[in-house]
Amino acid sequence: MSHVRILGIDPGLRLTGFGVIEKVGEKISYIASGTIKTASGKKTRVEGEAEREELPARLKIILDGLFEVIDTYQPNQVAVEKVFVNVNPQSTLLLGQARGAAISAAVIRNLTVAEYTALQVKQAVVGNGHAQKEQVQEMVKRLLNLPATPKPDSADALACAICHAHGGQGLGRMATAGFRVRGGRLVG
Repeated sequence: MSHVRILGIDPGLRLTGFGVIEKVGEKISYIASGTIKTASGKKTRVEGEAEREELPARLKIILDGLFEVIDTYQPNQVAVEKVFVNVNPQSTLLLGQARGAAISAAVIRNLTVAEYTALQVKQAVVGNGHAQKEQVQEMVKRLLNLPATPKPDSADALACAICHAHGGQGLGRMATAGFRVRGGRLVG
């Protein structure tokens, strides 16, 4: 029976969510989850803007935090959510750097990395690629038999790990069972 431990990561510059699950055969179970907060205390002032945390300091916190998670929970594989293009290009670039730090932590520890879009993750976990955050949180709670609803960043990371555990398919595969896809649409 196959056995794999998966670390899911929801990268963010302020909060990076992580979730660790284990898959034995077809059964998945919860190991751990949480967030890495990047409040370093080092601030810089750019003219005309409020004080901000320095980017290099934040990226180091993400890297160090994920090293600690990897060393503690010993995952075999890592699943990272892909960055979506934001309305604000600057936000997209910053998020991409947080994602780069997350991927770097995994590859430095010699782990394989799979990447999934938010649409793929939601489709795999909820069965609807346009599900709301609350729906993802509730399904993660149910799928992992958690006693409480996980916080959004942790839930997204766990959802990413669940998506990977199901080969990027999950509940979305069940939603189309018994149907053929022809020309991009379902045929009954």
